[in-house]
Amino acid sequence: MEKLRAAVIGRTGHGDYGHGMDLVWNDLPGVELVAVADDNKMGLAAKAKQLKLNKAYADYRQMLDEVKPDLVSIGCRWLDQHHDIVVEAANRGVHIYLEKPLCRTLAEADQMADALNRTHTKLVIAHTTRHSPKTTVVRQMIADGKIGRIMELRGRGKEDQRGGGEDMWVLGSHIMDLMRIFGGNPQWCFAMVNAGDEPVTKADVVEGNEGIGLLAGDAIAAMYGFPKSVTGYFGTQRQAAKRTRFGLSIYGTEGILEMTTGYLPSVRYLPEPSWSAGQTGAKWLNVSSAGLNESEPLSRDADPNGNRPCILELLSAIRENRTPSGGIDDARAAIEMIVAVYESHRVGGPATIPLANRVNPLAQLTK
Repeated sequence: MEKLRAAVIGRTGHGDYGHGMDLVWNDLPGVELVAVADDNKMGLAAKAKQLKLNKAYADYRQMLDEVKPDLVSIGCRWLDQHHDIVVEAANRGVHIYLEKPLCRTLAEADQMADALNRTHTKLVIAHTTRHSPKTTVVRQMIADGKIGRIMELRGRGKEDQRGGGEDMWVLGSHIMDLMRIFGGNPQWCFAMVNAGDEPVTKADVVEGNEGIGLLAGDAIAAMYGFPKSVTGYFGTQRQAAKRTRFGLSIYGTEGILEMTTGYLPSVRYLPEPSWSAGQTGAKWLNVSSAGLNESEPLSRDADPNGNRPCILELLSAIRENRTPSGGIDDARAAIEMIVAVYESHRVGGPATIPLANRVNPLAQLTK
């Protein structure tokens, strides 16, 4: 197959190039990096020099038209441009690797999906834990009955100064994606969003950082209903973590699996139906990409941001003409779980998923 031509889009000062999204095409067989776009003049010059590229553009649309790449990585973390760049790339038939989270509203997500589906263009979102070799091991352990039947999924954000709404939007999509991997598609969400100790009202809604759009909440408590009577929980509170709890715990009838996030997350296993090591003296066991209680053969050094497995999935999906894991439907579903939190808070009860409301529910608060 002919070599695929790749390009990079970043926005210095507005999310930059995300988590190594400018370097994702390095050392990939069958791929050549040919151009970069950045609307910041100084940032563009510096990035073109770093990547050793002669083709550098202040306007990403011009780059897409003149260079006509096969692939593009969209690295800017700020969400206010994700929709427009994805739609423009999809309309030109350019396959996409996109920094998370997907976008600001479900209406934007629907438009992105429509453009991708209409042009048969592939997208993979940078939910790197989905593609981790350790996640593959965890899935196999569950399939082998190591924790019995799944009962609960418990996730939390980083709970730093962004805790609450910003934490959920910026980082929560990782956890929502993991919940769906192990629990399937949620059917409902019941949530409360507080500003301080009181429920969020219209007066608490602000424009979020990094182009997120309307945002609110210092503390979020959300419950999800999954198939097969599996219940999911997500929580985040501002400045609540002295040490990070960012990750997912999977509780089954026979034990627990705990995992953090990233390319090589920390994973450990407790084979104890009571979920308490102290009751029987059961020991927590480490899980590596090689399996239970095996030493870790892989290093983070070669791929510190975990982008390579995501890119390999995108390339495989292109060459096999199939839907990629972690594609637009998975990316949109993670955002829908986030939006469902605010929709449940708005209506004062459970919100059915898929949501009928496709705009930001915070714009519809009446008091």
